[in-house]
Amino acid sequence: MTAHSSGLSTRQSSGWRELWLKEDWWAIWLGLGIVVIAALLFAGGASIKWVAVTPPKWHGIAQLGAHFAANYQRYIVQFLLWLAIFAAAVAALGLRVRDFALSFLFLYVLSLAIFAVGQWDQANRYNLEPPLVALILGLAISNLIGTPRALEAGFRVEFYIKTGIVLLGATLPIQLIIWAGPIAILQASIVSIVTFVVIYWVGVRLGLDRRLAATLGAGGAVCGVSASIAIAGAVGARKEDAPIAITLVIVWAIVMIFALPFIAGALHLSASVGGAWIGTSEFADAAGFAAAQTYGAVAEHDKLAGTPEQAIWAFTLMKVIGRDVWIGIWAFVLALVATTRWERTGIAGRPGPGEIWRRFPKFVIGFAIASLIVTAVTRGYSLGEFNARVNPALVAPIKDLRTWAFIFCFFSIGLTTRFRSLAYAGRRPFLAFTSGVAVNVILGLVLSAVVFAAYWEGLAR
Repeated sequence: MTAHSSGLSTRQSSGWRELWLKEDWWAIWLGLGIVVIAALLFAGGASIKWVAVTPPKWHGIAQLGAHFAANYQRYIVQFLLWLAIFAAAVAALGLRVRDFALSFLFLYVLSLAIFAVGQWDQANRYNLEPPLVALILGLAISNLIGTPRALEAGFRVEFYIKTGIVLLGATLPIQLIIWAGPIAILQASIVSIVTFVVIYWVGVRLGLDRRLAATLGAGGAVCGVSASIAIAGAVGARKEDAPIAITLVIVWAIVMIFALPFIAGALHLSASVGGAWIGTSEFADAAGFAAAQTYGAVAEHDKLAGTPEQAIWAFTLMKVIGRDVWIGIWAFVLALVATTRWERTGIAGRPGPGEIWRRFPKFVIGFAIASLIVTAVTRGYSLGEFNARVNPALVAPIKDLRTWAFIFCFFSIGLTTRFRSLAYAGRRPFLAFTSGVAVNVILGLVLSAVVFAAYWEGLAR
């Protein structure tokens, strides 16, 4: 998903001109603009959740139809706002707004349908997250039907993904690290580093491109789909790399939903230890929550130590907080490594500070700033207050808008990709990722049930 292939701007710019002539900066301005508005409204007792509308979880068509009948005005306003902010950037970057507008209308309408499909309760059961559904549908359209060239103006993969990554930063305020506690952070750090190193090392040994190996490593080490998206953008991976990583994350996440609770029950782990192991070993938040919830019920039924709530809380500490906060760290470190060690520029020797800054993906900085903004606005809140007030009014609406941006991105990837480009790496990505799965599961069990067992056994919420 190389930053040089998006075609959004072919101008050569330098100095202050980059602030309005580079898509990285426009992603920052748009993403941070949303975050700042959301933060100001939250500080004033309001929220952006009215415009951050998404299809709800649904079981029957009648239920979904009732939602759209009651909320169609919100979707119209949301579409117009998305169109306005993206069109402003497109105009500044020298592209025709009319072409983009027509294409984006097509993109938004089908993305809405994709989002609805992804919210079906049976789809959620198998962890078919909306971005994955978007990729599958896009690939089907591209390879079986084809898309008119007139619609390609709105398939701006890089722009959508960079904006989404900036919004991702706002959903991970720094105080989450503090609330997780030193043991949870230490265990998450050990697992994150070891799993990433194993997947990356095996991938490179198998001959994979370093950017694909890094994307696979982050998908297994941090938080699955979001990490794969963020790291692919940070290291300038090819557009095929993130979908490969996401597919592997989803496949193994589904396997773990059933395997981890079964094995934990067979080992008679307490609810909190089992939850911590699931949080250490699962690859996607939705799948992990389902597995932790399942094991909580298993532990209660089998009269094992702990409560179902402890299983969910231990999982949350390990996965949603402990491992997910590594997204920003990996994104920054790998972006720096990619710009200084991996890129071929034709320049003799290592690039200097100016060259590093020119090539560094600026949206990673936007990610950090967004996190700091939400951290500043929500300082002074306890964890209970954060969950009760901050998350539903501030963080959750931003997360919903982030999901929209990711759907736009992956639908665009599918619409511009042929199956043969996804299959170019063969079985090597699977072998690399699976090696990390094995290490992840075994190491997570040892840390949860042996090394830090006393901490998890004493966990209370």
